[in-house]
Amino acid sequence: VKIWFLIILRYGKMDWLVNTVYYVVPFIVLLGILVFVHEFGHFIVARLTGVQVEAFSIGFGKTLWSRKDAKGTTWKISAVPLGGYCQFLGDADASSSTADEKAEELSEEQKKVAFPYQNPFKKLAIVLAGPGANYLFAIVVFAAIFYFVGKIAFPPVVGEVFKDSAADAAGIIPNDRILTINGHKITYFEDIRKEVDLITDGRATVELLRDGKKMTLTFPLKEIEVQEYDGQTSKRPMLGVKSVNAIEVEQEKLSLWGAVKEACQETWDVTEATLRGVGQMITGKRSGEELGGIVRIAEMSGDISKKSGLLDFIVFMCLLSINLGLINLFPIPVLDGGHVVIYLIEIVTGKEINNKLKDSLFKVGFSLIIALMVFATWNDMVRLFHRWFA
Repeated sequence: VKIWFLIILRYGKMDWLVNTVYYVVPFIVLLGILVFVHEFGHFIVARLTGVQVEAFSIGFGKTLWSRKDAKGTTWKISAVPLGGYCQFLGDADASSSTADEKAEELSEEQKKVAFPYQNPFKKLAIVLAGPGANYLFAIVVFAAIFYFVGKIAFPPVVGEVFKDSAADAAGIIPNDRILTINGHKITYFEDIRKEVDLITDGRATVELLRDGKKMTLTFPLKEIEVQEYDGQTSKRPMLGVKSVNAIEVEQEKLSLWGAVKEACQETWDVTEATLRGVGQMITGKRSGEELGGIVRIAEMSGDISKKSGLLDFIVFMCLLSINLGLINLFPIPVLDGGHVVIYLIEIVTGKEINNKLKDSLFKVGFSLIIALMVFATWNDMVRLFHRWFA
């Protein structure tokens, strides 16, 4: 009660109401779309392969709305909008981890369309369809943006060097074109920050082009105070360079095929950067405090909807769709990736894994996911506390 009182006192009742609309509504819309895309991937491949889908739900918990279609699938919108599920005939639960104990009581005709009685190749296709739908969604939307709006890009050419910055000390000057940072290709100016953010040892090796000649500089980074997306300021290691033109952008017109190729490349770049970041967290090169969860997504979607346009929100949705698809492919029981590993083992060995072993694996996986969610939520709440009261 005291915390709510302080928040209302800080922002005012009307401001708090406006902020609730800005942060809650876009978050629900964003998550609803991405969950629908993911679960629809499972659903459509199940339908195409002849597996009966019992329920398709956006959200968990109490059913707010439901409708049963001609093929026996109950479509639902549930009260807790933090996910969703696609449950097949014969499943013990929505995660499809194990078969229902009553599955044996199904008739022979029902077993033909029940998920537990399908061959592992068909199960594998259904499971992969969820993450695949997230990736396909991102590629299609990116391609549409690149084709109809144009590929907005800043060339990685230095327009200004901040005084006493790392770049200034290293001898980088205006009109230098940055080619690589620590061996990673720089295509657009925004790639510079992406690569610098992934540096963990505080040193950068920059390959650049100056007057037609290539040069390589290795130097330590320096912290610079910057304004974050939410208006707060923080210090972070940076090169200390500004683009050639910070206001105007160059719109690259692409053909339909060119837009698709660029969309695929953009999707791959996001995937690669995410994997590198996760790898650095696992090896301890990056702090676990950077791990965010549902609250962080709500915060970011609210900031974007409040301060930016629809295009920024759509691009953010594509980035999240890629991350949702990628994370679901991690080989952790309960996630799609855990199912993939099990079905691949069954394909190789030609034998189905014991249900008790599956159940144990999925309990371990579920515990791990819950632990990660609690840790991420703690990080998010600490961040919000500093943002509101610092």
